[in-house]
Amino acid sequence: MSSEPTDRKTLLVFADSLSYYGPTGGLPADDPRIWPNIVASQLGWDLELIGRIGWTCRDVWWAATQDPRSWAALPRAGAVIFATSGMDSLPSPLPTAAREAIRYVRPATLRRWVRDGYGWLQPRLSPVSRSALPPHLTAEYLEMTRGAIDFNRPGIPMVASLPSVHIADTYGKAHHGREGTVAAITEWAQEHDIPLVDLKEAVAEHIFAGRGNPDGIHWNFEGHEAVAELMLKALGSALEKAGG
Repeated sequence: MSSEPTDRKTLLVFADSLSYYGPTGGLPADDPRIWPNIVASQLGWDLELIGRIGWTCRDVWWAATQDPRSWAALPRAGAVIFATSGMDSLPSPLPTAAREAIRYVRPATLRRWVRDGYGWLQPRLSPVSRSALPPHLTAEYLEMTRGAIDFNRPGIPMVASLPSVHIADTYGKAHHGREGTVAAITEWAQEHDIPLVDLKEAVAEHIFAGRGNPDGIHWNFEGHEAVAELMLKALGSALEKAGG
C-alpha cells in the first residue's frame, strides 16, 4: 500500500486577500487558479496559505508566532513567502485598531450605523490619510518575523513582496503611501538579501485597464498567473542562494 512521501516540501505563504481573491470574490485556499497554488504546483510542493482580508505585515508577525498552523508547516517548509504589504500602504482614516474594532460594536444596530458611517467617510478622507501601517513599522515587523523564522529554520529561503496597485473607489483611488512602503521594504530586503516581487509589475496593466475584480483592488486570474511567474523567479533565486 503506497503512502504520501514524508519528505514532500511545503510552500509557506503569509498573505492578505490579494492571494486568494479572484475576479468575483474570495476563493478556497486550494483553488488551483490562485497564485500560491500555481507556484506550489510548479514546485511539486504542498501549500500552507495563512492569511486574511486586510492583513498587514504586523498580522503576519502575529500569525507566524501565534498560529499553530505555521508552527506545523515550518519544519516541512522549503521556502517562506511574505505576500503582504498592500494593506500596509493603503490609506486609513482611522488607526487600524479602531477600524478593526468596529466589528465588535454592540448592539448590531449601532454597529451597522458606525460601519456605514465609516464607509461614507473612508473614500472622502483617504486622499489625506496616512498609511494603515507606517513604512518603518512594516519593515520592523517583517524583520521580527524573518528573525523568528530564521531562528527556528536557519537559512530557510524567503521571498517578500512590494505593494500592488488599485483603483478602488472605497479608498478614493488614493495610494500615496505606496512609495514610502516600497522604499522601506526594499531597504530591509537588500540588507538581508531577500528577493522581492513587485506586485505592481505583475498586475498593474490589468488593474488600470479595469480588467480585475470590480472592487478595483483584487485581480483577475491573468494577474494571478503573472504573480506566480514572478514568484517562481524570485524563489529560484532564493533557493539558489540557499543551496537548495
